[in-house]
Amino acid sequence: MTKIKIMSENLANKIAAGEVVEKCASVVKELVENSIDAKSKSIKIELLDGGLKEIKVIDDGSGMEHDDALLSFQRHATSKLLREDDLFFINTLGFRGEALPSIASVSEVDLITCASKVGTHIHIKGGKLEIDEPADARIGTIITVNNLFYNTPARLKYLKSEQYELANTVSFIEKLSLSYPEIKFELTNNGKTIVKTSGSNNLLKTIHEIYGLSISSKMLEVKGSTDDYDMEGYICKPEILKSNRNHMITIVNGRVVRNNDLNRAINDAYYTYKPDIKFPIVILKFETDPTLIDVNIHPTKQDIKLSKVNELYNMIVDTIKNKLYQELLIPDAIKKEDNDISLPTSMIKNEVVNDKVANNEIKEINYQTELDLSVKEKEEDYTTTKQPDLIINNELKKLVLYPVGLALGTYIIAQNEEGIYLIDQHAAQERINYDKYLKALKEKEITTVAPLFPINIELSSSDYLTIKEHLNILTDMGFVVEEFGYNTYTIKEHPTWLKEGYEEESIHKIFDSIISIGNRFDRVKFNEHIAITLACKMSIKANTRISTEAQEEILNELVKTDNPYNCPHGRPTIIKFSIYDLEKMFKRAMN
Repeated sequence: MTKIKIMSENLANKIAAGEVVEKCASVVKELVENSIDAKSKSIKIELLDGGLKEIKVIDDGSGMEHDDALLSFQRHATSKLLREDDLFFINTLGFRGEALPSIASVSEVDLITCASKVGTHIHIKGGKLEIDEPADARIGTIITVNNLFYNTPARLKYLKSEQYELANTVSFIEKLSLSYPEIKFELTNNGKTIVKTSGSNNLLKTIHEIYGLSISSKMLEVKGSTDDYDMEGYICKPEILKSNRNHMITIVNGRVVRNNDLNRAINDAYYTYKPDIKFPIVILKFETDPTLIDVNIHPTKQDIKLSKVNELYNMIVDTIKNKLYQELLIPDAIKKEDNDISLPTSMIKNEVVNDKVANNEIKEINYQTELDLSVKEKEEDYTTTKQPDLIINNELKKLVLYPVGLALGTYIIAQNEEGIYLIDQHAAQERINYDKYLKALKEKEITTVAPLFPINIELSSSDYLTIKEHLNILTDMGFVVEEFGYNTYTIKEHPTWLKEGYEEESIHKIFDSIISIGNRFDRVKFNEHIAITLACKMSIKANTRISTEAQEEILNELVKTDNPYNCPHGRPTIIKFSIYDLEKMFKRAMN
Protein backbone atom coordinates (compact mmCIF):
# COMPACT_ATOMS: atom_id res chain seq x y z
CA MET A 1 0.00 0.00 0.00
CA THR A 2 1.34 3.44 -0.93
CA LYS A 3 2.03 5.94 1.85
CA ILE A 4 1.55 9.02 -0.30
CA LYS A 5 -2.06 9.93 -1.07
CA ILE A 6 -3.76 12.88 -2.71
CA MET A 7 -5.56 14.89 -0.05
CA SER A 8 -9.20 15.78 -0.47
CA GLU A 9 -10.12 19.15 -1.94
CA ASN A 10 -11.79 20.18 1.34
CA LEU A 11 -8.63 19.35 3.33
CA ALA A 12 -6.49 21.28 0.82
CA ASN A 13 -8.82 24.26 1.19
CA LYS A 14 -8.51 24.13 4.97
CA ILE A 15 -4.73 24.14 4.71
CA ALA A 16 -4.86 27.02 2.23
CA ALA A 17 -7.17 28.88 4.61
CA GLY A 18 -4.35 28.91 7.15
CA GLU A 19 -2.40 31.20 4.82
CA VAL A 20 -5.21 33.24 3.29
CA VAL A 21 -7.46 33.60 6.35
CA GLU A 22 -5.59 34.40 9.57
CA LYS A 23 -8.18 36.55 11.38
CA CYS A 24 -11.46 38.36 10.86
CA ALA A 25 -9.71 41.20 9.04
CA SER A 26 -8.37 38.67 6.50
CA VAL A 27 -11.93 37.63 5.61
CA VAL A 28 -13.03 41.26 5.30
CA LYS A 29 -10.01 42.02 3.13
CA GLU A 30 -10.69 39.24 0.63
CA LEU A 31 -14.43 39.95 0.40
CA VAL A 32 -14.07 43.73 0.06
CA GLU A 33 -11.30 43.40 -2.53
CA ASN A 34 -13.63 41.18 -4.58
CA SER A 35 -16.25 43.93 -4.34
CA ILE A 36 -13.74 46.50 -5.59
CA ASP A 37 -12.74 44.24 -8.48
CA ALA A 38 -16.47 44.03 -9.33
CA LYS A 39 -16.46 47.83 -9.90
CA SER A 40 -18.58 48.62 -6.85
CA LYS A 41 -19.31 52.27 -6.05
CA SER A 42 -20.66 51.59 -2.56
CA ILE A 43 -19.48 48.89 -0.13
CA LYS A 44 -20.95 48.27 3.30
CA ILE A 45 -19.35 45.97 5.88
CA GLU A 46 -21.54 44.85 8.79
CA LEU A 47 -19.89 43.04 11.71
CA LEU A 48 -21.29 41.31 14.74
CA ASP A 49 -18.96 41.13 17.75
CA GLY A 50 -16.05 42.46 15.72
CA GLY A 51 -16.56 39.78 13.07
CA LEU A 52 -16.22 36.86 15.47
CA LYS A 53 -19.93 36.09 15.11
CA GLU A 54 -20.73 37.40 11.64
CA ILE A 55 -19.21 39.30 8.73
CA LYS A 56 -21.45 40.67 5.98
CA VAL A 57 -20.31 42.60 2.90
CA ILE A 58 -22.88 44.32 0.69
CA ASP A 59 -21.89 45.89 -2.63
CA ASP A 60 -23.46 47.31 -5.77
CA GLY A 61 -20.92 45.78 -8.15
CA SER A 62 -21.44 43.74 -11.29
CA GLY A 63 -22.58 40.62 -9.45
CA MET A 64 -22.40 37.04 -10.81
CA GLU A 65 -24.54 34.72 -12.91
CA HIS A 66 -25.54 31.37 -11.42
CA ASP A 67 -22.77 29.25 -12.96
CA ASP A 68 -20.08 31.82 -12.05
CA ALA A 69 -21.37 31.94 -8.48
CA LEU A 70 -20.94 28.18 -8.13
CA LEU A 71 -17.52 28.20 -9.78
CA SER A 72 -16.29 31.00 -7.50
CA PHE A 73 -16.16 28.50 -4.64
CA GLN A 74 -13.93 26.12 -6.60
CA ARG A 75 -10.24 26.38 -5.81
CA HIS A 76 -8.16 28.31 -8.35
CA ALA A 77 -11.28 29.41 -10.23
CA THR A 78 -11.00 33.09 -11.18
CA SER A 79 -12.19 35.54 -13.81
CA LYS A 80 -9.10 37.69 -13.41
CA LEU A 81 -6.42 35.51 -15.00
CA LEU A 82 -6.84 33.70 -18.31
CA ARG A 83 -3.29 33.07 -19.52
CA GLU A 84 0.09 32.52 -17.87
CA ASP A 85 1.27 35.86 -19.26
CA ASP A 86 -1.46 37.63 -17.27
CA LEU A 87 0.64 37.10 -14.13
CA PHE A 88 2.88 39.90 -15.42
CA PHE A 89 -0.02 42.32 -15.95
CA ILE A 90 -2.07 42.00 -12.75
CA ASN A 91 -4.49 44.92 -12.45
CA THR A 92 -6.94 43.44 -9.93
CA LEU A 93 -6.70 43.04 -6.16
CA GLY A 94 -7.62 39.35 -6.24
CA PHE A 95 -6.36 36.86 -8.79
CA ARG A 96 -5.42 33.57 -7.13
CA GLY A 97 -8.90 32.05 -6.87
CA GLU A 98 -8.18 30.90 -3.31
CA ALA A 99 -10.06 33.32 -1.09
CA LEU A 100 -13.70 32.18 -1.36
CA PRO A 101 -13.04 28.39 -1.25
CA SER A 102 -10.64 28.88 1.68
CA ILE A 103 -13.17 30.97 3.62
CA ALA A 104 -16.02 28.60 2.81
CA SER A 105 -14.03 25.58 4.03
CA VAL A 106 -13.68 26.99 7.57
CA SER A 107 -17.02 28.78 8.04
CA GLU A 108 -20.63 29.07 6.91
CA VAL A 109 -21.01 31.27 3.82
CA ASP A 110 -24.25 32.65 2.47
CA LEU A 111 -24.10 34.30 -0.97
CA ILE A 112 -26.80 36.29 -2.74
CA THR A 113 -25.73 37.72 -6.08
CA CYS A 114 -27.22 38.95 -9.33
CA ALA A 115 -25.77 40.18 -12.62
CA SER A 116 -28.93 40.44 -14.74
CA LYS A 117 -32.59 39.49 -14.30
CA VAL A 118 -32.36 36.50 -11.94
CA GLY A 119 -30.36 36.33 -8.75
CA THR A 120 -28.66 33.33 -7.13
CA HIS A 121 -28.68 32.22 -3.49
CA ILE A 122 -25.96 29.80 -2.40
CA HIS A 123 -25.28 28.51 1.12
CA ILE A 124 -22.11 26.56 1.91
CA LYS A 125 -21.17 25.06 5.27
CA GLY A 126 -17.66 23.78 5.87
CA GLY A 127 -17.04 23.58 2.13
CA LYS A 128 -20.24 21.61 1.36
CA LEU A 129 -23.01 23.08 -0.78
CA GLU A 130 -26.33 23.06 1.12
CA ILE A 131 -28.53 25.56 -0.77
CA ASP A 132 -28.59 26.53 -4.44
CA GLU A 133 -31.71 28.44 -5.45
CA PRO A 134 -32.92 31.55 -7.34
CA ALA A 135 -32.97 34.89 -5.50
CA ASP A 136 -34.12 38.49 -5.93
CA ALA A 137 -32.81 40.43 -8.93
CA ARG A 138 -30.76 43.03 -7.06
CA ILE A 139 -27.63 43.89 -9.04
CA GLY A 140 -24.62 43.34 -6.80
CA THR A 141 -23.56 40.86 -4.15
CA ILE A 142 -24.34 40.20 -0.49
CA ILE A 143 -22.04 37.70 1.16
CA THR A 144 -22.27 36.67 4.80
CA VAL A 145 -19.68 34.66 6.75
CA ASN A 146 -20.73 33.07 10.08
CA ASN A 147 -18.92 30.99 12.70
CA LEU A 148 -15.40 31.49 11.38
CA PHE A 149 -13.08 28.50 12.12
CA TYR A 150 -15.93 26.55 13.73
CA ASN A 151 -14.51 23.31 12.25
CA THR A 152 -10.82 24.10 12.80
CA PRO A 153 -10.38 24.51 16.58
CA ALA A 154 -6.62 24.98 16.25
CA ARG A 155 -7.24 28.18 14.26
CA LEU A 156 -10.23 29.27 16.35
CA LYS A 157 -8.26 29.47 19.58
CA TYR A 158 -5.86 31.98 18.02
CA LEU A 159 -8.57 34.54 17.33
CA LYS A 160 -8.16 37.49 19.70
CA SER A 161 -10.69 39.57 21.59
CA GLU A 162 -13.54 41.37 19.87
CA GLN A 163 -11.79 44.72 20.28
CA TYR A 164 -8.53 43.43 18.82
CA GLU A 165 -10.19 41.80 15.81
CA LEU A 166 -12.33 44.89 15.26
CA ALA A 167 -9.33 47.21 15.44
CA ASN A 168 -7.51 45.24 12.74
CA THR A 169 -10.54 45.35 10.47
CA VAL A 170 -11.06 49.07 11.04
CA SER A 171 -7.41 49.76 10.28
CA PHE A 172 -7.63 47.88 6.99
CA ILE A 173 -10.89 49.54 5.88
CA GLU A 174 -9.44 52.96 6.67
CA LYS A 175 -6.45 52.23 4.45
CA LEU A 176 -8.66 50.85 1.70
CA SER A 177 -10.86 53.96 1.88
CA LEU A 178 -7.77 56.08 1.31
CA SER A 179 -6.78 53.85 -1.62
CA TYR A 180 -10.17 54.29 -3.28
CA PRO A 181 -11.60 57.70 -2.32
CA GLU A 182 -14.09 57.34 -5.21
CA ILE A 183 -15.81 54.41 -3.44
CA LYS A 184 -18.25 54.95 -0.59
CA PHE A 185 -17.29 52.73 2.37
CA GLU A 186 -19.26 52.10 5.53
CA LEU A 187 -18.21 49.82 8.40
CA THR A 188 -20.52 49.01 11.29
CA ASN A 189 -20.12 46.82 14.35
CA ASN A 190 -23.24 45.64 16.20
CA GLY A 191 -25.18 48.35 14.34
CA LYS A 192 -22.83 51.20 15.32
CA THR A 193 -21.14 53.06 12.47
CA ILE A 194 -17.37 53.25 12.91
CA VAL A 195 -16.03 54.24 9.49
CA LYS A 196 -17.98 56.11 6.84
CA THR A 197 -16.64 57.84 3.75
CA SER A 198 -18.56 59.77 1.12
CA GLY A 199 -16.97 58.39 -2.05
CA SER A 200 -16.24 61.94 -3.17
CA ASN A 201 -13.05 60.99 -5.06
CA ASN A 202 -11.25 63.68 -3.06
CA LEU A 203 -8.31 62.21 -1.14
CA LEU A 204 -7.97 65.13 1.28
CA LYS A 205 -11.65 64.92 2.14
CA THR A 206 -11.28 61.18 2.73
CA ILE A 207 -8.30 61.88 5.01
CA HIS A 208 -10.55 64.24 6.96
CA GLU A 209 -13.28 61.58 7.19
CA ILE A 210 -10.79 59.03 8.52
CA TYR A 211 -8.48 61.09 10.73
CA GLY A 212 -10.49 64.19 11.55
CA LEU A 213 -9.84 67.89 11.17
CA SER A 214 -6.82 68.10 13.48
CA ILE A 215 -4.90 65.83 11.09
CA SER A 216 -6.33 66.77 7.69
CA SER A 217 -5.62 70.47 8.26
CA LYS A 218 -1.92 69.68 8.73
CA MET A 219 -1.44 67.57 5.61
CA LEU A 220 0.69 68.74 2.69
CA GLU A 221 0.06 67.63 -0.89
CA VAL A 222 3.02 66.09 -2.75
CA LYS A 223 3.52 64.96 -6.33
CA GLY A 224 6.55 63.38 -7.97
CA SER A 225 7.47 61.17 -10.88
CA THR A 226 10.25 59.25 -12.59
CA ASP A 227 10.27 57.59 -15.98
CA ASP A 228 8.59 54.54 -14.41
CA TYR A 229 6.67 55.75 -11.35
CA ASP A 230 4.09 58.46 -10.67
CA MET A 231 3.50 59.44 -7.05
CA GLU A 232 0.89 61.65 -5.43
CA GLY A 233 -0.66 61.96 -2.01
CA TYR A 234 -0.33 63.77 1.29
CA ILE A 235 2.30 63.96 4.01
CA CYS A 236 1.94 65.41 7.50
CA LYS A 237 3.77 68.26 9.12
CA PRO A 238 6.30 67.02 11.69
CA GLU A 239 4.17 68.28 14.59
CA ILE A 240 1.68 65.38 14.35
CA LEU A 241 3.93 62.33 14.40
CA LYS A 242 2.81 58.89 15.60
CA SER A 243 4.55 56.28 17.73
CA ASN A 244 4.28 53.47 15.16
CA ARG A 245 4.44 52.89 11.39
CA ASN A 246 0.74 52.02 11.03
CA HIS A 247 -0.02 55.42 9.50
CA MET A 248 2.63 55.26 6.79
CA ILE A 249 0.22 54.11 4.10
CA THR A 250 1.65 53.18 0.71
CA ILE A 251 -0.60 52.25 -2.18
CA VAL A 252 0.80 50.76 -5.40
CA ASN A 253 -1.57 50.46 -8.37
CA GLY A 254 -4.53 50.64 -6.00
CA ARG A 255 -3.19 47.98 -3.63
CA VAL A 256 -2.32 48.75 0.01
CA VAL A 257 1.15 47.26 0.42
CA ARG A 258 3.88 46.76 2.97
CA ASN A 259 7.31 47.37 1.50
CA ASN A 260 10.49 48.07 3.43
CA ASP A 261 12.03 50.11 0.61
CA LEU A 262 9.07 52.51 0.51
CA ASN A 263 8.97 52.85 4.30
CA ARG A 264 12.71 53.47 4.43
CA ALA A 265 12.47 56.21 1.80
CA ILE A 266 9.63 57.97 3.67
CA ASN A 267 11.46 57.72 6.99
CA ASP A 268 14.72 59.00 5.48
CA ALA A 269 12.88 61.95 3.91
CA TYR A 270 11.82 63.06 7.42
CA TYR A 271 15.39 62.71 8.69
CA THR A 272 16.17 65.54 11.17
CA TYR A 273 12.50 66.59 11.06
CA LYS A 274 11.51 63.99 13.65
CA PRO A 275 12.91 61.75 16.40
CA ASP A 276 13.87 58.22 15.36
CA ILE A 277 11.12 56.70 17.52
CA LYS A 278 8.35 58.74 15.85
CA PHE A 279 6.76 58.20 12.44
CA PRO A 280 4.79 60.44 10.08
CA ILE A 281 1.23 60.14 8.81
CA VAL A 282 1.67 59.62 5.08
CA ILE A 283 -0.72 58.54 2.34
CA LEU A 284 1.18 58.02 -0.91
CA LYS A 285 -0.25 56.49 -4.07
CA PHE A 286 2.08 55.09 -6.73
CA GLU A 287 1.16 54.18 -10.29
CA THR A 288 3.49 52.08 -12.41
CA ASP A 289 3.56 49.48 -15.15
CA PRO A 290 2.38 46.14 -13.63
CA THR A 291 5.46 44.44 -15.09
CA LEU A 292 7.66 46.43 -12.67
CA ILE A 293 6.09 44.93 -9.54
CA ASP A 294 5.51 41.41 -8.27
CA VAL A 295 2.46 40.98 -6.06
CA ASN A 296 2.54 37.19 -6.24
CA ILE A 297 5.06 36.53 -3.46
CA HIS A 298 2.64 35.98 -0.56
CA PRO A 299 -0.99 34.76 -0.28
CA THR A 300 -2.09 38.01 1.41
CA LYS A 301 -0.79 39.95 -1.63
CA GLN A 302 0.31 42.79 0.67
CA ASP A 303 4.05 42.19 0.37
CA ILE A 304 5.37 43.17 -3.04
CA LYS A 305 8.66 43.45 -4.88
CA LEU A 306 9.55 46.60 -6.78
CA SER A 307 11.88 47.15 -9.72
CA LYS A 308 14.18 50.18 -10.09
CA VAL A 309 14.12 50.78 -6.35
CA ASN A 310 16.98 53.30 -6.28
CA GLU A 311 15.25 55.70 -8.69
CA LEU A 312 12.02 55.38 -6.72
CA TYR A 313 13.83 55.94 -3.41
CA ASN A 314 15.49 59.13 -4.65
CA MET A 315 12.21 60.49 -6.03
CA ILE A 316 10.35 59.90 -2.75
CA VAL A 317 13.09 61.41 -0.58
CA ASP A 318 13.60 64.46 -2.81
CA THR A 319 9.88 65.16 -3.21
CA ILE A 320 9.08 64.96 0.51
CA LYS A 321 12.19 66.88 1.59
CA ASN A 322 11.49 69.68 -0.87
CA LYS A 323 7.89 69.97 0.32
CA LEU A 324 8.86 70.12 3.98
CA TYR A 325 11.53 72.67 3.19
CA GLN A 326 9.06 74.93 1.39
CA GLU A 327 6.61 75.11 4.31
CA LEU A 328 6.87 77.21 7.45
CA LEU A 329 6.95 74.53 10.11
CA ILE A 330 6.88 76.57 13.31
CA PRO A 331 4.09 74.98 15.40
CA ASP A 332 1.59 77.29 17.09
CA ALA A 333 1.56 76.90 20.85
CA ILE A 334 -2.26 77.19 20.89
CA LYS A 335 -4.24 74.88 18.60
CA LYS A 336 -7.00 76.60 16.66
CA GLU A 337 -10.48 75.52 17.65
CA ASP A 338 -12.42 73.38 15.20
CA ASN A 339 -15.46 75.66 15.21
CA ASP A 340 -13.46 78.35 13.43
CA ILE A 341 -13.70 76.32 10.24
CA SER A 342 -16.77 75.86 8.07
CA LEU A 343 -17.30 72.48 6.43
CA PRO A 344 -20.00 70.89 4.28
CA THR A 345 -22.67 68.87 6.08
CA SER A 346 -21.59 65.71 4.26
CA MET A 347 -18.26 65.84 6.06
CA ILE A 348 -19.33 65.99 9.68
CA LYS A 349 -21.43 62.86 10.11
CA ASN A 350 -20.13 59.59 11.50
CA GLU A 351 -16.59 60.91 11.95
CA VAL A 352 -14.22 58.41 13.47
CA VAL A 353 -10.93 58.77 15.29
CA ASN A 354 -8.27 56.43 13.97
CA ASP A 355 -7.76 53.26 16.02
CA LYS A 356 -4.40 52.80 17.60
CA VAL A 357 -2.88 49.33 17.50
CA ALA A 358 0.81 49.17 18.45
CA ASN A 359 3.11 46.20 19.15
CA ASN A 360 0.24 43.82 18.35
CA GLU A 361 -1.67 45.02 21.38
CA ILE A 362 -4.97 46.82 21.14
CA LYS A 363 -4.69 50.09 23.00
CA GLU A 364 -8.10 51.60 22.52
CA ILE A 365 -10.83 52.30 19.99
CA ASN A 366 -12.39 55.71 20.05
CA TYR A 367 -15.68 56.37 18.37
CA GLN A 368 -16.55 59.89 17.36
CA THR A 369 -19.91 60.09 15.64
CA GLU A 370 -20.12 63.82 15.00
CA LEU A 371 -17.98 66.92 14.96
CA ASP A 372 -19.34 70.06 16.59
CA LEU A 373 -18.57 72.39 13.74
CA SER A 374 -20.43 75.37 12.41
CA VAL A 375 -21.78 74.53 8.97
CA LYS A 376 -22.57 76.84 6.13
CA GLU A 377 -26.03 76.31 4.72
CA LYS A 378 -24.78 76.21 1.17
CA GLU A 379 -23.03 73.02 0.03
CA GLU A 380 -19.45 73.51 -1.18
CA ASP A 381 -16.63 71.32 -2.37
CA TYR A 382 -13.96 70.36 0.16
CA THR A 383 -11.27 71.99 -1.90
CA THR A 384 -12.84 75.39 -1.17
CA THR A 385 -12.92 74.78 2.59
CA LYS A 386 -11.00 77.35 4.58
CA GLN A 387 -7.42 76.15 4.93
CA PRO A 388 -4.41 77.73 6.67
CA ASP A 389 -2.37 79.97 4.38
CA LEU A 390 0.84 78.31 3.29
CA ILE A 391 4.00 80.25 4.12
CA ILE A 392 7.09 79.40 2.16
CA ASN A 393 10.34 78.63 3.94
CA ASN A 394 12.03 81.84 2.82
CA GLU A 395 9.69 83.90 5.00
CA LEU A 396 11.36 82.57 8.13
CA LYS A 397 14.67 83.82 6.76
CA LYS A 398 13.20 87.34 6.88
CA LEU A 399 12.00 87.03 10.49
CA VAL A 400 13.60 89.54 12.82
CA LEU A 401 13.40 88.27 16.40
CA TYR A 402 14.36 90.39 19.37
CA PRO A 403 15.45 88.49 22.50
CA VAL A 404 13.85 89.77 25.69
CA GLY A 405 15.01 87.19 28.21
CA LEU A 406 15.83 83.60 29.11
CA ALA A 407 13.32 81.31 30.81
CA LEU A 408 14.51 78.48 33.08
CA GLY A 409 18.02 78.91 31.74
CA THR A 410 16.90 76.99 28.65
CA TYR A 411 14.37 78.87 26.51
CA ILE A 412 15.14 82.15 24.78
CA ILE A 413 12.11 84.45 24.82
CA ALA A 414 11.93 86.55 21.67
CA GLN A 415 9.32 88.81 20.14
CA ASN A 416 8.37 90.73 17.03
CA GLU A 417 5.24 92.44 15.72
CA GLU A 418 3.50 89.06 15.20
CA GLY A 419 3.85 87.61 18.68
CA ILE A 420 6.17 85.85 21.10
CA TYR A 421 8.55 83.01 20.26
CA LEU A 422 10.13 80.46 22.57
CA ILE A 423 13.43 79.04 21.30
CA ASP A 424 15.15 76.03 22.85
CA GLN A 425 18.73 77.29 23.02
CA HIS A 426 20.30 73.81 22.91
CA ALA A 427 18.14 72.59 20.01
CA ALA A 428 18.68 75.84 18.10
CA GLN A 429 22.46 75.79 18.46
CA GLU A 430 22.45 72.08 17.67
CA ARG A 431 20.80 72.88 14.34
CA ILE A 432 23.32 75.69 13.68
CA ASN A 433 26.28 73.43 14.45
CA TYR A 434 24.82 70.55 12.45
CA ASP A 435 24.60 72.69 9.32
CA LYS A 436 28.13 73.96 9.89
CA TYR A 437 29.64 70.49 10.34
CA LEU A 438 27.67 68.98 7.46
CA LYS A 439 28.79 71.74 5.11
CA ALA A 440 32.41 71.26 6.19
CA LEU A 441 32.23 67.50 5.67
CA LYS A 442 30.98 68.03 2.11
CA GLU A 443 33.76 70.45 1.15
CA LYS A 444 36.21 69.08 -1.41
CA GLU A 445 39.03 71.36 -0.33
CA ILE A 446 39.91 70.67 3.30
CA THR A 447 41.94 72.99 5.48
CA THR A 448 43.87 71.25 8.22
CA VAL A 449 45.87 72.31 11.24
CA ALA A 450 48.56 70.52 13.27
CA PRO A 451 47.89 70.49 17.03
CA LEU A 452 50.63 71.79 19.31
CA PHE A 453 50.95 68.29 20.75
CA PRO A 454 49.89 65.21 18.74
CA ILE A 455 46.63 63.66 19.94
CA ASN A 456 46.93 59.97 20.87
CA ILE A 457 43.88 57.72 20.66
CA GLU A 458 44.21 54.34 22.44
CA LEU A 459 41.80 51.56 21.45
CA SER A 460 41.03 47.91 22.09
CA SER A 461 42.56 45.39 19.69
CA SER A 462 39.33 44.84 17.76
CA ASP A 463 38.58 48.58 17.49
CA TYR A 464 42.19 49.23 16.45
CA LEU A 465 41.85 46.76 13.56
CA THR A 466 38.51 48.24 12.52
CA ILE A 467 40.02 51.74 12.33
CA LYS A 468 42.99 50.35 10.40
CA GLU A 469 40.60 48.90 7.85
CA HIS A 470 38.88 52.29 7.43
CA LEU A 471 41.84 54.67 7.62
CA ASN A 472 40.86 55.97 4.18
CA ILE A 473 37.72 57.50 5.73
CA LEU A 474 39.83 59.55 8.13
CA THR A 475 42.23 60.52 5.35
CA ASP A 476 39.35 61.70 3.16
CA MET A 477 38.13 63.85 6.05
CA GLY A 478 41.52 65.57 6.30
CA PHE A 479 43.08 63.71 9.21
CA VAL A 480 46.74 62.76 9.15
CA VAL A 481 46.85 59.55 11.21
CA GLU A 482 49.82 57.34 12.08
CA GLU A 483 50.13 54.13 14.07
CA PHE A 484 51.78 54.83 17.41
CA GLY A 485 52.76 51.96 19.64
CA TYR A 486 50.40 49.19 20.79
CA ASN A 487 46.75 49.67 19.68
CA THR A 488 47.25 53.43 19.48
CA TYR A 489 46.94 56.02 16.73
CA THR A 490 48.38 59.51 16.79
CA ILE A 491 46.71 62.44 15.06
CA LYS A 492 49.31 64.68 13.40
CA GLU A 493 46.77 66.97 11.64
CA HIS A 494 43.02 67.44 11.77
CA PRO A 495 40.43 69.59 9.93
CA THR A 496 40.05 73.16 11.13
CA TRP A 497 36.31 72.78 11.64
CA LEU A 498 36.78 70.80 14.87
CA LYS A 499 35.71 73.02 17.75
CA GLU A 500 38.65 74.62 19.48
CA GLY A 501 39.30 73.10 22.88
CA TYR A 502 37.24 70.01 22.05
CA GLU A 503 39.47 68.45 19.38
CA GLU A 504 40.29 65.23 21.25
CA GLU A 505 36.69 64.66 22.33
CA SER A 506 35.50 65.23 18.75
CA ILE A 507 38.07 62.79 17.35
CA HIS A 508 36.95 60.14 19.85
CA LYS A 509 33.37 60.62 18.62
CA ILE A 510 34.47 60.24 14.99
CA PHE A 511 36.43 57.06 15.81
CA ASP A 512 33.41 55.63 17.64
CA SER A 513 31.22 56.33 14.62
CA ILE A 514 33.62 54.55 12.25
CA ILE A 515 33.81 51.56 14.59
CA SER A 516 30.02 51.34 14.89
CA ILE A 517 29.38 51.23 11.12
CA GLY A 518 31.79 48.36 10.47
CA ASN A 519 31.48 47.31 6.82
CA ARG A 520 28.17 49.11 6.23
CA PHE A 521 29.78 52.38 5.22
CA ASP A 522 27.72 54.99 3.39
CA ARG A 523 29.39 58.38 2.96
CA VAL A 524 26.20 60.46 3.03
CA LYS A 525 24.77 58.81 6.15
CA PHE A 526 28.18 58.78 7.81
CA ASN A 527 28.58 62.52 7.30
CA GLU A 528 25.11 63.14 8.71
CA HIS A 529 25.80 60.93 11.72
CA ILE A 530 29.09 62.71 12.44
CA ALA A 531 27.45 66.11 12.05
CA ILE A 532 24.61 65.17 14.41
CA THR A 533 26.95 63.67 17.02
CA LEU A 534 29.35 66.60 17.06
CA ALA A 535 26.54 69.18 16.93
CA CYS A 536 24.89 67.71 20.00
CA LYS A 537 28.06 67.46 22.07
CA MET A 538 29.35 70.90 21.12
CA SER A 539 26.13 72.86 21.69
CA ILE A 540 25.20 74.89 24.72
CA LYS A 541 23.35 72.80 27.28
CA ALA A 542 20.00 73.40 28.93
CA ASN A 543 20.00 75.23 32.29
CA THR A 544 22.91 77.38 31.13
CA ARG A 545 22.64 81.14 31.42
CA ILE A 546 23.83 83.01 28.34
CA SER A 547 24.14 86.72 27.63
CA THR A 548 21.75 88.77 25.51
CA GLU A 549 24.47 89.02 22.86
CA ALA A 550 24.74 85.20 22.74
CA GLN A 551 20.96 84.96 22.42
CA GLU A 552 21.00 87.39 19.50
CA GLU A 553 23.73 85.40 17.79
CA ILE A 554 21.75 82.16 18.12
CA LEU A 555 18.60 83.79 16.68
CA ASN A 556 20.47 85.36 13.78
CA GLU A 557 22.28 82.13 12.91
CA LEU A 558 19.18 79.93 13.32
CA VAL A 559 17.17 81.67 10.59
CA LYS A 560 20.06 81.13 8.16
CA THR A 561 20.03 77.33 8.49
CA ASP A 562 18.41 74.98 6.00
CA ASN A 563 15.84 73.69 8.48
CA PRO A 564 15.40 76.19 11.34
CA TYR A 565 12.36 74.38 12.75
CA ASN A 566 13.93 71.21 14.16
CA CYS A 567 17.16 70.10 15.74
CA PRO A 568 18.94 67.22 13.92
CA HIS A 569 17.14 64.74 16.19
CA GLY A 570 13.76 66.07 15.08
CA ARG A 571 12.79 68.07 18.18
CA PRO A 572 11.28 71.53 17.54
CA THR A 573 13.59 74.49 17.95
CA ILE A 574 10.97 77.26 18.01
CA ILE A 575 7.32 77.64 19.05
CA LYS A 576 5.14 80.64 18.37
CA PHE A 577 2.49 82.37 20.51
CA SER A 578 0.67 84.72 18.15
CA ILE A 579 -0.77 87.98 19.46
CA TYR A 580 -4.23 86.50 18.96
CA ASP A 581 -3.29 83.42 21.01
CA LEU A 582 -2.13 85.60 23.88
CA GLU A 583 -5.20 87.86 23.77
CA LYS A 584 -7.47 84.83 23.76
CA MET A 585 -5.72 83.29 26.76
CA PHE A 586 -6.12 86.54 28.69
CA LYS A 587 -9.75 86.96 27.49
CA ARG A 588 -8.93 90.13 25.58
CA ALA A 589 -10.28 88.34 22.50
CA MET A 590 -13.55 86.51 23.18
CA ASN A 591 -14.34 85.05 19.73
